[in-house]
Amino acid sequence: MPLPNDRPPSLAIFCKVVDNYGDIGICWRLARQLHGEHGVAVTLWVDELPSFKRICPGIDVSAEVQQASGVTVRHWRDQDGVFAPADIADIVIEFFACDIPPGYIAAMAQCAPHPAWLNLEGLTAEEWVEGCHALPSPRHGMTKHFFFPGFTRKTGGLLREAALDEKRLAFQADAVAMAAFLGRFGVTPAEVSALKVSLFCYPSAPVAELFAAWQQVSEPVVCLVPEGVAFDAVQGFIGDDAAVAGASRTRGALTLRVLPFVPQDDYDRLLWACDINLVRGEDSFVRAQWAGKPFLWHIYLQDENLHHVKLRAFLQRYAFDADGVIDSLLQAALAWNGADADALPWTALWPALQADMRRISARAQDWRQQMHAHGDLASNLLAFASETR
Repeated sequence: MPLPNDRPPSLAIFCKVVDNYGDIGICWRLARQLHGEHGVAVTLWVDELPSFKRICPGIDVSAEVQQASGVTVRHWRDQDGVFAPADIADIVIEFFACDIPPGYIAAMAQCAPHPAWLNLEGLTAEEWVEGCHALPSPRHGMTKHFFFPGFTRKTGGLLREAALDEKRLAFQADAVAMAAFLGRFGVTPAEVSALKVSLFCYPSAPVAELFAAWQQVSEPVVCLVPEGVAFDAVQGFIGDDAAVAGASRTRGALTLRVLPFVPQDDYDRLLWACDINLVRGEDSFVRAQWAGKPFLWHIYLQDENLHHVKLRAFLQRYAFDADGVIDSLLQAALAWNGADADALPWTALWPALQADMRRISARAQDWRQQMHAHGDLASNLLAFASETR
């Protein structure tokens, strides 16, 4: 976006935390990338700092204003003070239709030219998104545009840093570094050689049933789960000891290790180091796709099972390769989300997945390349914002 004196644009992101880590996870990745790769002066307004701190340990939950990775972080308390045009960013993003302060909007209307005003929507694979992406909406004498991430060229694409593939390949090529990384969480050399699964899901996932199936398999499985995730099932498996970071238990073929929450870059490494990733929401879902490893997505629950519609829309794109539907992947994904009333038990679903793992792995890698061709969300967003001013 060209500006006077060739200065980079300023940008404000307003984030209200609904899904504990997904909302802030997306906004934080976007803010870091916009500043680090594009030189944008970013202010990130966040209403709930404790969740932010779990993925960015340097955050001070008591601070009204602070700096993190070059980004100005402001604690958003629904302030409706008086803002002046000089306070307004060149690009204003409201994440997932949150209501930004009326005083801020009033000051936006006084700016000449008006800032680029974008509503960054949630990710979905549904076909209607292509028709809604970039649509204008007149508001308060200005124009707001809807900007949708997505899986096709007719959307904004997916969040991806420029050096992500380079970092992933370097990490995966260094077996010593990978073992040292996993060793930080107590993973032993023998466990490094086992089938490693990361687990991040909502409480409704059938985790206990999956644990029971894993205990019965012939080859060892190591499951790595952040503290607090699937707490009841994890506590039930751990037994008498508290299911806190550092806890572990082996029963049958399954070894379960509870991990602390880690910064986003370390979570990426965890996905790269594991053989299969069980992810949730939007942020970890996208990162699993860039990892190029087999994964199952646990989608955020919605009323009237609308999330099942979104799940099936994604699977219609993802669970097919040149030979047709990957039936084991489709069935497991539906069962993981309670979207199939006639689902097989996990003692049958898991062996079927394992039998198809080579094919599923190839599909994951092909999909990553396919998504790569659409560009990255941050760059696409900046280009669009430049066009709208």
